[in-house]
Amino acid sequence: MKIDLKGMSRKELEKLQKDVDKALTRISDKELKAVRDEAAKLAAKHGYTLADITGDAPVKKARKIATGPKTKAPAKYANPTDKTQTWTGKGRQPTWFKDAVASGAAPEAMEI
Repeated sequence: MKIDLKGMSRKELEKLQKDVDKALTRISDKELKAVRDEAAKLAAKHGYTLADITGDAPVKKARKIATGPKTKAPAKYANPTDKTQTWTGKGRQPTWFKDAVASGAAPEAMEI
């Protein structure tokens, strides 16, 4: 099959080029699949998988753990001068807690 490239327009040549690229990609994919299948059969014959031979571990998708809405931890400490200010004992210490400890109050004394 001989194609007269000199008699073709630019658009025709570009279309031909795209068609050739697609055909080459299809053939390459087909050949690669055949080689993989052949290699997998050979590996299986000897008791291995392709992943065993290449060292590629299959990638597992992370499983989502269903969690409910987060609940707030109960308060453990309360400000001695203003009982509406509380702290769970987790995270950063509130200023009123730091000030009370600095002035000599025991943390146990502020427990609820």
